[in-house]
Amino acid sequence: MIKAVLFDMDGVLLDSERFITLAGVELFREKGFTVKFEDFKEFTGMGEDRFLGGVAEKYDIPFDVEKDKSRAYSIYNELVRGQLNPLPGVKDFIQKCRDKSLQIAVATSADNIKMKINLGEIGLSENDFDATIDGLEVVHKKPDPEIFLKAAAKLKIPPESCLVVEDAVSGIEAAKKAGCRCLAIKTSFDENELYAADWFAKDLSTAPKECLNW
Repeated sequence: MIKAVLFDMDGVLLDSERFITLAGVELFREKGFTVKFEDFKEFTGMGEDRFLGGVAEKYDIPFDVEKDKSRAYSIYNELVRGQLNPLPGVKDFIQKCRDKSLQIAVATSADNIKMKINLGEIGLSENDFDATIDGLEVVHKKPDPEIFLKAAAKLKIPPESCLVVEDAVSGIEAAKKAGCRCLAIKTSFDENELYAADWFAKDLSTAPKECLNW
């Protein structure tokens, strides 16, 4: 029986992928390299180490994880100020979870600094959730199931009683490996790419009732 909902952040609670991609493009421009917007898509949902590092690897660009990631977040923070909004249905869906006495958590591959920026921009905070887990708290990033297993453990709920809400192929794979059921939000990928999920929705405002009733 469902006892908890684990939310990915980007593409589920809000859509900031365009801004972090723009920050990545600008980061590499500052380093003297030209990369394309679409270069980042295959690394979506894997955390900024891989999101930025994967593109650097593709073009053989020297990449200092901590220094370059810090610069990317600085650019990102400027770009998103006043520009982010919760995706449709987010706050209503969270309330539905609360009405059903379900535990809720954010499980994001993003670093803690980005999680705080994003939640703050859409009028939420870590205190609105029973637990949060970010990319700095896990060793193995999605599609490894570690992040969802740790989120479930923080809530003291078995993974098989958790619904994961994800928008990325790597996140869906991680959720299923963890033994969770999964609702796929079609903000970043097509439904045929997210085929392993149990339910599908354009956003949380159109989430099927069945995903919270099992």
